[in-house]
Amino acid sequence: MPAEPSTYHRRVAEQKRTAIVDAATALFLESGYDRTSLAKVADLAGVSKATLFKQFPTKAALFEAIVTEAWNIDGANEIRPEPGDLATGLTSIGRGYVDLLTRPGMTDLFRIVIAEVPRFPELGNTQFDLGKMPYFDSVRRYLDAERAAGTADIDDAELAATQFLGMISNFVFWPRLLLVNWSPAADAMSRVVDEAVAMMIARYVAPAP
Repeated sequence: MPAEPSTYHRRVAEQKRTAIVDAATALFLESGYDRTSLAKVADLAGVSKATLFKQFPTKAALFEAIVTEAWNIDGANEIRPEPGDLATGLTSIGRGYVDLLTRPGMTDLFRIVIAEVPRFPELGNTQFDLGKMPYFDSVRRYLDAERAAGTADIDDAELAATQFLGMISNFVFWPRLLLVNWSPAADAMSRVVDEAVAMMIARYVAPAP
C-alpha cells in the first residue's frame, strides 16, 4: 500500500502547481493561448515537463485550473451567509465580490478569454461554466434562502442576483479591461457595495408582518 505523501511533499507539489498556473497565465496573456506550449509553461515555471504533464496533461486542463482557482474563494466558491438579515447577507456578498474581482489575475483571465474566444470558444465555455456560473448560482441560492426565510420578497432570484452583482462589477471590474490605470479607492468600492445593498433592500426586502 503506497504511503501517504508527507506534509513537505504536499507543500512542494502545491508550490509547483502555483508556479505552473502563474506561468501559464502570464504566457497566455503575452503570447496567446494557441501560441503557448506546455513546454514553454514548464520552462517559465521552473519545473520539468514530466511534472507539468503529471498535473496538467493538456493545455485545456491547465486553463480549467486557472479559471477554477481564479474564482475560488477560501477553498470554495460558495456564498454562505446565514439567511435572516438581507442587508447583512448582501453586504457580506458584495464585499466578497469586490475582493474577488480585484484579486491579482482576474482581469488578466478575462483578457485572455476575450482575446482568444473567437478562435477557441471552448475557453469562453470554461470561464462561464467553471467560474462565473458556480459563483452566480451561489448568490442565487442565497437569495432563494432569504425568500424561504421570509426576509426577501423575490420572485426571480436569478434576475435579482444579476442586478446586484451587475451594480458592483460595472464600477469595480469592467472598466479595468479598457483602462489600465483604473483602480478606484477602497472607500469608493465600499460605497458602491453599500448603495447596491440599499437598492436591493428598497426593491426586495419583505414587508413587516
